[in-house]
Amino acid sequence: MVAPRTGIRSWWGKAWHRAVEEAAYVDSDLRAGRHIARRGEVGGISIAPGSLLAAVREGDDAWTVEVKVPVLTDDERRTLVDVVAAEAGRVAALLAGELAHDLVEHAEETGVELLPYGGELAASCTCDAYLDPCRHALAVLIQTGWLVDADPLVLFAVRGLDRESLLATLHERSGLVDQRAGHVTDLADDVEVAADAVVRAQRLVELMEAGEELPDGLL
Repeated sequence: MVAPRTGIRSWWGKAWHRAVEEAAYVDSDLRAGRHIARRGEVGGISIAPGSLLAAVREGDDAWTVEVKVPVLTDDERRTLVDVVAAEAGRVAALLAGELAHDLVEHAEETGVELLPYGGELAASCTCDAYLDPCRHALAVLIQTGWLVDADPLVLFAVRGLDRESLLATLHERSGLVDQRAGHVTDLADDVEVAADAVVRAQRLVELMEAGEELPDGLL
């Protein structure tokens, strides 16, 4: 990957990088990690729920880095989907590469932490460094920040809710809402029919008591 020319542009991308800075034990490793990332020495990053995996080249050697990030529980994922669906435009914004600040705040209010902090980024590397995250792991985390900056749904995927799962759950949720709306409409129709029958019956009773002829329209 090539470093973004304008640097990290988004508030959520900057939040990710603050977490990376918190995770680094020494500034020298952080500087070395940035240098490795900007040189393009990090291979393709495999993203799975709670995991980042990549190879990092340095000189003639190559190392394997794995980063673990806590995933959301089933309840937290359902809550996050509810938060996304709570306001019109949030889904479209996410698909367009934007993460609303109030979405994250709303999620936090419900107990769902979307953005990680430094202590959650647990890394391991096949190099012989005694500190984790080492400079190679920090390089992977820095490049992941570039991905998160460009597409906030990468953050969702790392937390255990990828794009396909999010959209499928939202679609299922909207289907249930439509079914409920249809049930309410059917119920309203039944009530209207019943009310009309009551009015007709009352009119029939009045005409019968008055001894008048019953019109066909009321029968």
